Amino acid sequence: MEFRELERVRPEEIEKRSFEIITQELGDKKLDPEQELVIKRVIHTTADFDYADQLIFSPHAVKLGIEALKEGIPVITDTNMGKAGINKKALERAGSSVHCFMADEDVAEDAKNRQTTRAHASMDKAARLSKECIFAIGNAPTALVHLHELIQEGIIKPRLIIGVPVGFVNVIQSKEMILSLPDVPYIVARGRKGGSNVAAAIVNAMLYQIS
Repeated sequence: MEFRELERVRPEEIEKRSFEIITQELGDKKLDPEQELVIKRVIHTTADFDYADQLIFSPHAVKLGIEALKEGIPVITDTNMGKAGINKKALERAGSSVHCFMADEDVAEDAKNRQTTRAHASMDKAARLSKECIFAIGNAPTALVHLHELIQEGIIKPRLIIGVPVGFVNVIQSKEMILSLPDVPYIVARGRKGGSNVAAAIVNAMLYQIS
C-alpha cells in the first residue's frame, strides 16, 4: 500500500494551513465578507464544504452577534458539549458567558411534570435568566420550536439564534420556523446537518473577531 506524502507542518501552523486548504478548495466561490470567517470556521470543524451553501444568515447576523457578545449578552446552549466547545478565554475577553441548563435538576423536574423535553424546559429557564440572549442550538429541534413560541408570545427577544440541530425528526421543520422570524437575527444550517460542534464553531468564529 502506498501512502500519500505527509505535509511537514509545525504544530502551531496546523490551523493556518487548514484554512489555506479550505480557501483553495472553495476555489472561485464568493463568500460574503461578513460571513466568510464563520463559514470557514464551520468547514474547519466539520471538513464539510456543504456548509458554504447551507448556512443561512439573516441580514448582518454576524455583526449583530459580535456586538451582542461585546455587550456581555449571555450565550445559551442546548448541550454541555456545545458549552464545552466555546472558547472560555475568548468569552472572558469579550465580557460574555455561556450557560447550559440541560442537566439542572429543576429543568428535569419541570420537563417531567409537563411531559416535555429537557431542551424545551431549559429554554424556559433561559428566558428567566435574561430576555436577551444568544441561543446556540446544535442538538435539540424542540429547543428551536419552543424558542419560536416564546418569541411569538413576546417573552424573549434573542439577540441571535444559531439554529443548527442535527438529525431527522422535526429538524428541518424547526429550522424553517426560525427562518420565518422577521425581526430576530439568525444563523441557520438549512437541512439535516449540524451539531453541537457546529454551534460552538459559529460562536467561536464571532469571538475570534473581537480584539
